Amino acid sequence: MKNDQLDTIDKKILTILQKDARTPVKDIAQEVFLTAPAVSARINHLVKQNYITGFHASLNPELLGYHIKAFINLEVAPKDKKEFYPYIENWPNVIECNCVTGNYSMLMKVAFPSTIELDGFIGQLQHFGKTQTQIVFSTPAAGFYLVSFLIDQADITVLQCSMPAAGEA
Repeated sequence: MKNDQLDTIDKKILTILQKDARTPVKDIAQEVFLTAPAVSARINHLVKQNYITGFHASLNPELLGYHIKAFINLEVAPKDKKEFYPYIENWPNVIECNCVTGNYSMLMKVAFPSTIELDGFIGQLQHFGKTQTQIVFSTPAAGFYLVSFLIDQADITVLQCSMPAAGEA
């Protein structure tokens, strides 16, 4: 199933679950004007089709002692990637590691309790190549809801038009 095979209701369900995966099926059903069993069936189908790849908790790194968030660019030679990938997968401080275009081949998002530990990690990374690091001061905008981009104005209008009038149910 491709994006063009998702109907408006599937897109709305994905949007709701992306914002809060713990939203009760009953609440989703009210939002999309279906029964709870129908919504459950749609969610199961979306899981089977790999539109939903998991249900996760979003943690607060600062409360867990990870006060330093940073982005690290790393230049890894193609011949070293076979050694680098298993190495980086074993670091619990690495939130994301992306193979990218540009002057550097890797872009990592990391979290550490202190700059001393971050510095030690960077020192180990330099075994693979040159690094450039940006430490995050603040995150004024966070959260990316992919499905919000999939719902066009026509879909929103359909959902709004299907709402019962006040006093009807």
